[in-house]
Amino acid sequence: MGMTMTQKILAAHAGLDHVVPGQLIRANLDMVLANDITGPVAINEFEKAEFGEVFDKSKVSLVMDHFTPNKDIKSAEQCMQCRTFARRFDIDNFYDVGNMGIEHALLPEKGLVAAGDAIIGADSHTCTYGALGAFSTGVGSTDLAAGMATGQAWFKIPPALRFELKGSLPENVSGKDVILHIIGMIGVDGALYKSMEFTGEGVASLSMDDRLCIANMAIEAGAKNGIFPVDEVTEAYMKGRVNRDWTKYEADADAQYDETYTIDLSQLKPTVSFPHLPENTKTIDEVGDVPIQQVVIGSCTNGRLSDMRIAAEILKGQQIHPDVRAIIIPATQQIYKDCIKLGYLDTFIDAGCVVSTPTCGPCLGGHMGILAAGERCVATTNRNFVGRMGHTESEVYLASPAVAAASAIAGKISGPKGGK
Repeated sequence: MGMTMTQKILAAHAGLDHVVPGQLIRANLDMVLANDITGPVAINEFEKAEFGEVFDKSKVSLVMDHFTPNKDIKSAEQCMQCRTFARRFDIDNFYDVGNMGIEHALLPEKGLVAAGDAIIGADSHTCTYGALGAFSTGVGSTDLAAGMATGQAWFKIPPALRFELKGSLPENVSGKDVILHIIGMIGVDGALYKSMEFTGEGVASLSMDDRLCIANMAIEAGAKNGIFPVDEVTEAYMKGRVNRDWTKYEADADAQYDETYTIDLSQLKPTVSFPHLPENTKTIDEVGDVPIQQVVIGSCTNGRLSDMRIAAEILKGQQIHPDVRAIIIPATQQIYKDCIKLGYLDTFIDAGCVVSTPTCGPCLGGHMGILAAGERCVATTNRNFVGRMGHTESEVYLASPAVAAASAIAGKISGPKGGK
């Protein structure tokens, strides 16, 4: 029996010729990642186990992105603990206020993750890096502590689902709409502990930002990871970023999949996920009249430069609805600088938006955009659980940057030009 991309990567990192679903392995790691929330927990476990050193100071990343700039004393102390740990072990990849970014946008941008890697992070959206043809997944902070010390982690080999993509996306439809469509189709447990592997000629039409967005939300379908094949788009993205060797893995022709889904990208429409689960999706022509009070454009899902460009194109010369607060969050300092050079920040501010330093803040109801009871927000983030962005009686609607920007102008959920 052949192996999938994910199975091949895990086999190679375990020093095995072949693996099968359900098999337990111990694999070597190329990167171990934590942030200012999960990092302190992992550091506490690291110290409790009396580990004396990290396995490789160049393969540990600590990114201060969730409650930063620090919102209160506790968050300040969490960052100080990470900062102290990073200095103690001379961690190469420590990103603090001023040079940080949202972790899952920052690591690919910096070339710290690459095709063929095996990566763990104490954050569920670590699966983002599958866009580059890597195996990446979220783990608990105890597993992360062990990974920082040993450079290894235990895995159960996941079975796989194949998503065969055909055609190309219509105007104003993006990777966010693709993954929301898929989650709406298979449900939030439709890929439970499975690998979501994206194949087909339609992959070539997807930008790297589209792929990063899709892989990012594989966890919202319950998946262990999401992964894309390595093609010219991948190689062009890594060129000039990744300064080490990387490996291209391809699924065997006789690889086994639990199920194959065929998706015609050309038939997709702007899609919105209604409260309180990502699977609760409607196309833009099914939405109805839903007034909103806030829009957030950013996050590890949709805070990249192309997302900023899409929002800026829609907002240029327009004004935010008087009943709406619009928050724009470029995902990294580099993206922020690029937005300045391209005039996007002028566009956002002239339209009545506020532009924030890179932070995860509002996505998890941390800071910089908390909702009151009864308020609704259209967000380009990845989760819309009860109370996710504030009060338990608030509501979060997940959408693409195009829908979010158009909704900010309309004061209600609305599609971009050519949509609703």
